[in-house]
Amino acid sequence: MAKSYFQLIQEAKSQLESHGKEGHAIQSVFLTRKKWDTTTWLLQMHNPSLPEDEEQLTSDLRQLLADVPPQYLTGQEAFFGRTFVVSDATLIPRPETEELVDQCLKHVQSEACHVVDIGTGTGAIAVTLKAERPLWQVAAVDLSSEALVIAQKNAKRIGSEVTFYHGDTLVPVKNQTWDVIISNPPYISSDEWSIMDASVRQFEPKMALFADDQGLAMYKKIASQAQSCLAENGWLFLEIGYRQGPAVQQIFQAAFPQKEVQVKKDLFGQPRMVIVH
Repeated sequence: MAKSYFQLIQEAKSQLESHGKEGHAIQSVFLTRKKWDTTTWLLQMHNPSLPEDEEQLTSDLRQLLADVPPQYLTGQEAFFGRTFVVSDATLIPRPETEELVDQCLKHVQSEACHVVDIGTGTGAIAVTLKAERPLWQVAAVDLSSEALVIAQKNAKRIGSEVTFYHGDTLVPVKNQTWDVIISNPPYISSDEWSIMDASVRQFEPKMALFADDQGLAMYKKIASQAQSCLAENGWLFLEIGYRQGPAVQQIFQAAFPQKEVQVKKDLFGQPRMVIVH
């Protein structure tokens, strides 16, 4: 007799946990693949499993044991109450970036607003801002053409009209004036490689993770370029590494001496954002 779904999931969880992995990941992947919510799971969990489900679960378990992120198995991740397509050409959207979006929405009250998202990846920031503020004119830039394909797909699925540009930082849009420049840029220093999670090291795109100059290169580039295209009363919102607050604050204060540059903490009390206004 076939094992129940509950038995299969419990066995898979135990294997993951015995290898120091997150046990709940396998159930999350399974439910996403089956398109089951929690209620459906509770109704189905003690039913005999289908052979094809057992085969898929075994394959997923093998990949999770090899540190493949569950989001790359399912091809999706939740962000700000919406589901975004992800691929190995994009970073996986994270809660810290949701907080960056939330700060932007709280601080910027203008109805008519020109916004650009630098290094858009999945398009999570740009697509969400447009969905939350339909009157805003939102653009997004990425150096990766593969990432832009995913971002455009997300914009279409969610119904956000975003203008996408292929290029480096603000270069493709430097002749326009922006009320808001927002970014979660690459900010990890090469000397942090050894302390990173194995799944991030092995599978997420290096272009979107690492930056030269102790992780500060992209902030310096953005600060320099923004001087010529940020509106006089414009805003900058930047995600940062938790150890980079003072350095990034200094970079933007030097570039915009007339503006206030604040370091904001995330919900866990870590310095994670810089806001310039």
